[in-house]
Amino acid sequence: MSDAEKPQDAPFDFDKLVELVKLMETHGLTEVSLKSGDQKWTLRRGGEQAAQTVYVPAVAPPPSSGEIPAIGAANPAQPAARPPDGTITINSPTVGTFYSAATPDDNPFVSIGSRISPETVVCIVEAMKVFNQIPAEVSGTVVEILVKNGDSVEFGQPLFRVRPG
Repeated sequence: MSDAEKPQDAPFDFDKLVELVKLMETHGLTEVSLKSGDQKWTLRRGGEQAAQTVYVPAVAPPPSSGEIPAIGAANPAQPAARPPDGTITINSPTVGTFYSAATPDDNPFVSIGSRISPETVVCIVEAMKVFNQIPAEVSGTVVEILVKNGDSVEFGQPLFRVRPG
């Protein structure tokens, strides 16, 4: 049945709901409200935090500098600029819960003093029951872990400080 043939009071399309939730996670959104006819969707993530209002145009304009990249475009977490002490940070690529190990009984992926390469998995950030392994994307030595196991993290939040080399 095509969208034109569906009755206006049809139940929500689960596939569209899942896609919308993935877009929220990808772009770090905490709330989205949509209305079409008699249907109104409001999705919130992150508990009782203040939500950011986002207006979604019917046709998305092409991205320009400073805008959210097009769906499917790569947007890896980039290390931040070097602070005065010469270290760099590994930042969270998404909103979620930080885990230092794969399971509570496992050793942490890295600890202070660990040598890492760009491919080294340094932690897991769980978002909506999806466990994302976070690679270091830099080479060096971990000098500080900036969050605790189980902490909530935001998009772009520094997780580790690393001395390059």
